[in-house]
Amino acid sequence: MQKTVIYVSNFLKSSKFMSMLRLTSLVFILAFFSSLTFANQADSVFPEIQVKVKQQVFTLEYADTFELRAQGLMHREEICNNCGMLFNFEQSRRAGMWMKNTLIPLDVAFIRADGKITDIKAMQPHDLTTTGSSERVLYAWEMNQGWFAKNQVKVGDTVVIPLNTKP
Repeated sequence: MQKTVIYVSNFLKSSKFMSMLRLTSLVFILAFFSSLTFANQADSVFPEIQVKVKQQVFTLEYADTFELRAQGLMHREEICNNCGMLFNFEQSRRAGMWMKNTLIPLDVAFIRADGKITDIKAMQPHDLTTTGSSERVLYAWEMNQGWFAKNQVKVGDTVVIPLNTKP
């Protein structure tokens, strides 16, 4: 028994054991931080908002904070036919959107504070080029590519967005 204790004690002091311990610790640390990263992306819950255009009401996910706007529709493999996201920039500005980590083609409609659509532009997956509004806008509305044309929503149309946009 005493020999076994000495062997175990010597093994625990050995450089091989210390290397294994460091490697195991590193693996657990990396796994932990990876799970946090993916959990944040998957667990973000977007509030919803209803908008009205062409006498139809659509329920959209609502990106009304910096963190939610930064995440947007990243890492999604699909969204339903009438699903989309409304981005509120908090104050009117010339806005720009990009498609980093976005897996699906989208159209974006830029919308002024009065609800008028100023632009509708197509965006491609993973494109890091900024797609910008032609004038100062308060909102951007993203949908599956082709949705605006299919639903006859055009530049110049008015989108009714509730004034009290905080859930």
